[in-house]
Amino acid sequence: MLFSIAWKSLLNRKVSVALTLASLTLSVIVVVGVEHIRSQARESFDRTVSGVDLIVGARTSQINLLLYSVFRIGNATNGISSESYELIAGDPRVAWTIPLSLGDSHRGYRVLGTDSNFFEHFRYAQQNSLEFEQGKAFSTEFETVLGAEVARQLGYKIGDTITLSHGLGQISFSNHESTPFTVSGILDATGTPVDQTLHVTLEGLDAAHGLGSHEDSHLHDDEASEEHHISSNEVTAFMLGLHSRMSVFDIQGAINEYTGEPLLAILPGVALAQLWEVMGSVENILALISALVMLASLLGIATMLFASMRERQREIFLFRSVGMHSTSIFFLIEIEAILITTLGIGLGLGFVWIALSAGQNHLSQEYGLMIDTFPLSPSIAAYLGVILLASLILSLLPGLAAYRSSLGSKLKF
Repeated sequence: MLFSIAWKSLLNRKVSVALTLASLTLSVIVVVGVEHIRSQARESFDRTVSGVDLIVGARTSQINLLLYSVFRIGNATNGISSESYELIAGDPRVAWTIPLSLGDSHRGYRVLGTDSNFFEHFRYAQQNSLEFEQGKAFSTEFETVLGAEVARQLGYKIGDTITLSHGLGQISFSNHESTPFTVSGILDATGTPVDQTLHVTLEGLDAAHGLGSHEDSHLHDDEASEEHHISSNEVTAFMLGLHSRMSVFDIQGAINEYTGEPLLAILPGVALAQLWEVMGSVENILALISALVMLASLLGIATMLFASMRERQREIFLFRSVGMHSTSIFFLIEIEAILITTLGIGLGLGFVWIALSAGQNHLSQEYGLMIDTFPLSPSIAAYLGVILLASLILSLLPGLAAYRSSLGSKLKF
């Protein structure tokens, strides 16, 4: 009964309640949006690559090398010559290498030139290997393997042909139409940038750029892998695994001091920790802003309820005249605060869900981030619980004011 009375009372004050509700909804959007994207971004980044001992690229910052080689964000400052790649890959301490050649795209999705080692040695999350939903890895130079999201969004299937474009835009005026690629396989979803990538052979990429043979010859992956030979003049970066992790710092130091060309070798975990360290101050600022906005909104609820006490003297008097206890009037005010806060939380979660659903493709294509559109994790549930509790505490003042006013009404009655 009290809930019904509280709801009708709120409807009686539509304008002030609507303004307070709008403020609270915006606050929930900020708090939930910031926390959800922060936690999802961390989770997405942390699960992207595992089992890689070193990533090697042209000399730049550790974070930049990590972002463009693993997350497909940004661009390399330079490439690595095939001579340098083969020299490092041929080191007896190196167990395997995965060459990465970036720069082309297809309808807004990144194209990655690589070899069969990518499908054999690349790991994500907890050492999970890549699996095929359909088809198989490329076996000729003009075949391509699609990430799950690329195939789903563009509607491709095994046997379809595609053309690559130079550059990374959605629309390109430089298409490699003379060298179409045939879809040979589609990977299972991984929740990593692999899902938004088209994987082609280094030989095919060379041919598309007019640097190699345009004959659709079979690749001798086992032989090429054993000799660590690539046909490209250069690669953007490469990942490597070692026979023994005890030698990782020796190999890293040797690469960083290599005189043939300026190179940088990074440990993915260390670079990722550095990235979170840089982002930490930004996260703290956003968290502080979110907390202040939420506090202002909760104070707004208390202020609205408190300010309405003068106008509600007649209402309180009527409640007392029909036998409502002063304690019930106190709980009536608390219930109003609960209703406004709950409605604000519901609307805020709804708006965040809509925004994430609408922007999910953009986030995955531009930043390689797989964001869950359902914004209700244990940490966010805890935040919302704190908001609800804070609303109840802050509404104690107007509740007590209503309680005292009801006592006065009783005396007058």
